[in-house]
Amino acid sequence: MNLLAHAHLSGNDPNILLGNFIADAVKGNKILDYKREIQSGIFLHRKIDAFTDSHPVVKQSIVRVRPDFGRFAGIVVDIYYDHFLARNWPTYDDRELPVFAAHVYGILARNLFILPHRTKRLLPFLIAQNWLTAYANFRGLQQVFYGMDRKTGRISGMDKAVDVLKTNYDGLFADFTLFYPELVNYSKTQLEKLL
Repeated sequence: MNLLAHAHLSGNDPNILLGNFIADAVKGNKILDYKREIQSGIFLHRKIDAFTDSHPVVKQSIVRVRPDFGRFAGIVVDIYYDHFLARNWPTYDDRELPVFAAHVYGILARNLFILPHRTKRLLPFLIAQNWLTAYANFRGLQQVFYGMDRKTGRISGMDKAVDVLKTNYDGLFADFTLFYPELVNYSKTQLEKLL
């Protein structure tokens, strides 16, 4: 899963959300630099990723787009799933998406001094381009994919990811619709164990 889904699956604890959001940038024993609640968010993120990566429906989505993206197909699918979540937000959350996004940005900004360097570098773009809500429309999604393609030295093919999504939209959306409720339930169970 990608940024929006990880934030959404964090429950109501700001520290869990913070840990979940920064987890990819926290390597090895650097986790010990953070208080227990933030560590729990990092662990939650890792459990979500493991569940997602091993799920047959997600694997099916990856197969759908692997011819276009090769080894980057999993990353592309993660972002596609954030698109489906953003586009269908009222199905999964009672808060309005812009309100939720502002809440997430606020937590990150208030904790800027403890963010890993990689997250600090990303944060201004994330907020200025309002990525968490931008996932909902194709134009915003295209900006995200252009940025990701640049990061890979333009070898990922992500510059064409929106076109590939449009071509495969129904099948990928059906996959997401099957998978995401399972992930929500799994995340709630893991949260209960971590708190």
